[in-house]
Amino acid sequence: MNKISRRNLLKSASASTALLAATQFDKFTNLVHAAESSTDSLSMQLFKSLNDEQREKICLPVDHEKRYYISNWWYIQPDHRIPTTFNKEQQELIQATFDSLHTPEHRAAVNKQVEGDQYGAAKNAPSIGFFGSPEDKDFEFIYTGHHVTRRCNVHSVAGQGFGGAPIFYGHFPDEFTETKDHPGNAYWYQGKIFNEFVQSLDGKQQKKALTSSKPRTEKPASVIEMHKDNQAGLSCASLSSDQQELLLNTMAKMMGMFRKTDVDATLDTIKKKKMIDQLHVSYYDGKFDVGSDQVWDTWQIEGPEMVWYYRGHPHIHSYFHLKS
Repeated sequence: MNKISRRNLLKSASASTALLAATQFDKFTNLVHAAESSTDSLSMQLFKSLNDEQREKICLPVDHEKRYYISNWWYIQPDHRIPTTFNKEQQELIQATFDSLHTPEHRAAVNKQVEGDQYGAAKNAPSIGFFGSPEDKDFEFIYTGHHVTRRCNVHSVAGQGFGGAPIFYGHFPDEFTETKDHPGNAYWYQGKIFNEFVQSLDGKQQKKALTSSKPRTEKPASVIEMHKDNQAGLSCASLSSDQQELLLNTMAKMMGMFRKTDVDATLDTIKKKKMIDQLHVSYYDGKFDVGSDQVWDTWQIEGPEMVWYYRGHPHIHSYFHLKS
């Protein structure tokens, strides 16, 4: 896609996002208030609104192989997109469910990313689905598209964290190959927070974390692979207790786009399973250090039960997977 058409689409997306924010706020608030006074979450309300034909199209078994699939651009149901599969009220519930997974401070930027990365084409519209049924404890809602994969447990209004199946987020707001500082990128705030943690490390620790090997491949089957041995980078077992606590706080801040209950549940899993000593932190130079400024654009936090891979070249892709 050329630069001019991309910018035109971005202008259109910005206008659409602003209009969405203005017109959907009251609807979202009303739907959330209704969910709070109901025993059903927003996603459960959506599921109950489906007719038999819709359920046939978008509902999969709880143990379906796609449950743990992840990619930077994919659709859980490629033939059944949101605008062509659901009525107006259902689309509002889908939007409200998606919005409810993000904090108010980040909601507009996330929606702008999702809107912009559709390039104004119906063929790029997101797709949603369900894994399982209300009888399943791990009944899941999933939202997929270009640079977006989000999930939530349908039974939980409060959120149960990101343990289990992987999530993905990415963005290129203008140039496919971004310059340093990633102007306009909805997710570069995480890169800045990560680099604050790096600067808190001493020289030897920073040198240990700098990895000469290439980052992991983004092939769906291996991008979230968790390695038990030969992990690259700085072992978190070597960090002081204060540094380990700082790393946990860093992860919490980087997750700040997501609803607090999911963040709290995710960090609680990491703490309860005493995963911190098993983690390694690494980052990459060469072309992956955009601008060669040692503000690290590509990094990962990896252990036998968790991987958080953040790639900043040519633009931001980020994968998060935590075993439940």
